[in-house]
Amino acid sequence: QVRVVESGGGLVQAGGSLRLSCAVFGSAVSMNAMGWYRQAPGKQRELVAGITSGGSTDYVDSVKGRFRISRDNAKNTVYLQMNSLKPEDTAAYLCNARVPGTYASRDYWGQGTQVTVSS
Repeated sequence: QVRVVESGGGLVQAGGSLRLSCAVFGSAVSMNAMGWYRQAPGKQRELVAGITSGGSTDYVDSVKGRFRISRDNAKNTVYLQMNSLKPEDTAAYLCNARVPGTYASRDYWGQGTQVTVSS
């Protein structure tokens, strides 16, 4: 059974930084595509940053240059370093692990961690 656990959210002033962590149990992050999503009240969930099993990364335009996704294979954890935070970054941040299967990949989600940026 795969389990995904996020941590590191909190309240921060605009311009500040936070680092989110996503620990995965039951599957190696190095073998998965991993993604950080966010969902604000009344808005659709959006993919903020992703990292493939090969290490390629991608970001939504609104966070490019400010956020960085990384992976520590030894700790089986994926991180999202968020700098120069803006009030519009306020949302619940969720980690997704896309685990390869015999016939199809399967998505596993964490419970989410709240990020609130005050102006």
